[in-house]
Amino acid sequence: MGDTNEQMIPTGTRWLQDEDAQRVCRVVQDGGHPIYFVGGCVRDALLGLPDSDVDLSTEATPETVMALAKAAGVKAVPTGIDHGTVTLVSGGKPFEITTFRRDVQTDGRRAVVAFSTDIADDARRRDFTMNALYATPEGRVIDPLGGLPDLRARRLRFIEDAGQRIREDYLRTLRYFRFMAWYGDPEVGPEPEALDAIASNLDGLETLSAERVGQEFKKLLRAPDPAPALALMRQTGALPVLLPGSNDRWISMLVHFEQELGLGPDWLVRLAALGGEAVADRLRLSKAEAKHLTQLQEQVFAGPPLPELAYRHGADVAIGAALLRGCMAEQMPETAMLETIKSAAAARFPVTATDLMPAFKGPALGQELARLEQLWINSGFTLTRADLLARRS
Repeated sequence: MGDTNEQMIPTGTRWLQDEDAQRVCRVVQDGGHPIYFVGGCVRDALLGLPDSDVDLSTEATPETVMALAKAAGVKAVPTGIDHGTVTLVSGGKPFEITTFRRDVQTDGRRAVVAFSTDIADDARRRDFTMNALYATPEGRVIDPLGGLPDLRARRLRFIEDAGQRIREDYLRTLRYFRFMAWYGDPEVGPEPEALDAIASNLDGLETLSAERVGQEFKKLLRAPDPAPALALMRQTGALPVLLPGSNDRWISMLVHFEQELGLGPDWLVRLAALGGEAVADRLRLSKAEAKHLTQLQEQVFAGPPLPELAYRHGADVAIGAALLRGCMAEQMPETAMLETIKSAAAARFPVTATDLMPAFKGPALGQELARLEQLWINSGFTLTRADLLARRS
């Protein structure tokens, strides 16, 4: 077995202290079977990151887990029993327990699996060594494949043969870049073998559904700084396959602007900066997301001044446009402009249709309202109701 060295999960970790999680573990342990926390929750706890979803793994078959739960009076739901997954519910919280598995056959999108009693078989099915970490209910880390040194170094490494891992599920190419953005150390850099395997298996990316690609892109673009990972995507050829016509040249400048101005990451603004052909379809964006993206893209090259944009479309669109226009001009927006945008987004036009009736009606009423509103906007939202009414046509 790999590097264990009695590495322990930090004692303050929420899932380690969660009585419901521990109760679920006891259900399986009392039946004579070991059970482990696995994957992201273990990785994130060791990195000191916020809790992620809790997954559990055991040698016990799904039928055994169901029978043990029933005997213990714990609700069990066969959520993915064909794939070895059963959900136990304790304290109203669901906990997924998956039986150790080994791959029998894969086609790049789905795998035929057989159950196993060997934790190393289960670990080999995973994508990266830092995700093949397990922890006992007491918090002792089990490391079947030597992933701990990689995690400590923030070194992203495919398990065993990188090309084979990718061909088992081509989404792992995207996951590689997402994990590089979130967990990789830029000083350590990528493994040449991984980049070669990605570049050699680009055809498989065409088989992925737009939903899966979109989910991964959103997670990648939400990273504090996705610029190095996106540059790697471009260099391997993955970016032009997934988003033809896109260009990552603005991303690093955009991230710099966000950080300097104290703005959190906005994945849609970053996506607008990337650009590309038919992005909304390729990433299966929702109607609201697609509309917001279109608004941002339209406002970069043309459109009203930022305060008017904020008033008409909200602060988010205007701040996004300010950042994108700044990238185009290679000049960071001023903090004062952000304050103006927030103020403009909250401004309320002081004249109503009633104020102009009965002198105006029908189309003439709408035209006069629009004319006065534009006057008010052009004044920096300073003209009062009295000022505006004095300027009626």
